[in-house]
Amino acid sequence: MKVIKFGGSSLATGEQFEKVIKIINDDLERKVIVTSAPGKRFPNDTKVTDLLIQYAQIVMNQSDTQEIIQRITDRYQEIVDYFKLTDSTLKLIKDKLIKLSHDRFSDNDHLLAAFKAHGEYLNAILLNNVLNAQGIKSVFIDPKIAGIVVHGQPNDADISPETYFNLSKLSLPKDSRVVFPGFFGYSKNGSIYTFSRGGSDITGAILSRGLNADLYENFTDVDAIYVANNKIVKHPQAIKKMSYREMRELSYAGFSVFQDEAIIPAVKGQVPVNVKNTNNPEAAGTMIVPEQFIFDPANQITGIACSKRFSALYLHRYLLNKEVGFTLKLLKIFYKYNISYEHMPSGIDDLTVIFDRSKLDKDIIQKLCRDVKETLQPDYLEWINDYAIIMVVGEGIAHNINTIGKVIDSLTQNNIAIHMINQGASRISIMIGTQVADADNAVRQIYKTFFE
Repeated sequence: MKVIKFGGSSLATGEQFEKVIKIINDDLERKVIVTSAPGKRFPNDTKVTDLLIQYAQIVMNQSDTQEIIQRITDRYQEIVDYFKLTDSTLKLIKDKLIKLSHDRFSDNDHLLAAFKAHGEYLNAILLNNVLNAQGIKSVFIDPKIAGIVVHGQPNDADISPETYFNLSKLSLPKDSRVVFPGFFGYSKNGSIYTFSRGGSDITGAILSRGLNADLYENFTDVDAIYVANNKIVKHPQAIKKMSYREMRELSYAGFSVFQDEAIIPAVKGQVPVNVKNTNNPEAAGTMIVPEQFIFDPANQITGIACSKRFSALYLHRYLLNKEVGFTLKLLKIFYKYNISYEHMPSGIDDLTVIFDRSKLDKDIIQKLCRDVKETLQPDYLEWINDYAIIMVVGEGIAHNINTIGKVIDSLTQNNIAIHMINQGASRISIMIGTQVADADNAVRQIYKTFFE
C-alpha cells in the first residue's frame, strides 16, 4: 500500500486535477491520498492558504467578509466547473467558508489555525467528489475520525504519540481510495491545530508510518532532487537515491525540495519516500531511505549545497587554550542574549563562532561584541558578515579517504580561499567556510571535480 501526497501546485487547477487523477488511477497500490490547498496557478497568483489568512484577519478586524469569501470560493468553483460537478459540491464548500466567520474561538491563534486548515480540508472534499464523479471509488476521512491528535501551539502543532495507535486501529475500505486533508490535526479538546512547516508533507509522513505503508510518494513540481542548485550549476545530475541523514545534512545549507523535518515520521516508521513530479510522473524521481536501508552510493558525494546566511565572530588571544573556563564565559554571554550558535572551530590562540545571521539584528550584534570584549578581553576581535557555508555530503565520504583532499584541491586550484573546514562526526559531510563572493564558484568547482 502506498500513501501519496500532492502539493499545492499539483492541485491548483482542473487541468492539474486531471494529472492527479491519472496518477491515482495508474497504480492500485496508491490507496491513501493526502491533499494540499490549491497553490499558485501562475507566478503572481495568490495561494488559497494566503487568501484564508487574509479572511482570518478580516474577521479579527470585524470587517466585511463577502468579497474574500467569494475570492476563495472562486478558486474551488473553477475546478468544480471543469469537472461539471453538481451544484451541491460548491454549495457545501461555500457554506463551510461562511460558517467559519460565525464560529467562536478562544483566541485569535485558534481562529487563524482553523481558517488556514480549511484550504486542505475543502480541497480534500473536492478531490473526493471529483474522483467519485470520474468513476474512482473514494472516501473522505476527516483527521478527527482518523484520530490524528496533536499538541503544542495552534499554529505550530506537534504530533501526539497516541495518533499512531489510533491509525493502527483505523480500518481502510478495501474497494476504494481514501482522501485525507493534510496540514492539520485536532487537539484533545477538539480544536484544529496546524503544523508550522511542511504541513501536508507531515500528514503524509504520519499516515505512512501509522498505516504501515510500503512507500510514501511525495508529488511536487520537479523531476527529482538534484546534486546541486540548478541556478548555480547548469543541468545538474539528479539524485536517484539518498539517505535521510544525507538529506538532513544538505538541508542545513538550504538544499531541499520540501522541509526535511516533515518526513521524520516516515523515516521513523522505516517507510521509504519517493519524491516525484506530478507533471512528469514517469520520471523515477528521488528515493529517500532510512539509514538502515544500506545501499551502494553511486558517487563519493551525493550533493552539494551552499548558504550565504551566516556570520562569524572571530577572536584571537594568546594562550587561549590554557585558560580554563574561557568557552564557558563565552557561552554565558550567548545565553544572556538568547543566542544560539552553529559552529565553533578553534585553534590554540584563535576561536571562530559561526551564527545564523537571520536570527540576529544589529543591536544584538553590537551588545554581543561589547560584552565579549569586556568579559574575555581578546587581543583581537572581528565580526565577519561575509561568510558562506558549503556542505558536501555523501554516505560514500566515510569510505573514501581521498574525498576531502579532492574537495580542497578543487577550491585551492581555482583560487578560492577556505576560511574553515570541518568533517562531521557522522563522517558523511564536509563543511567549508568561504567568502560569500566565492560560494557559487566553489559549488561549481566541487561539482565539476566529482560529476564531470
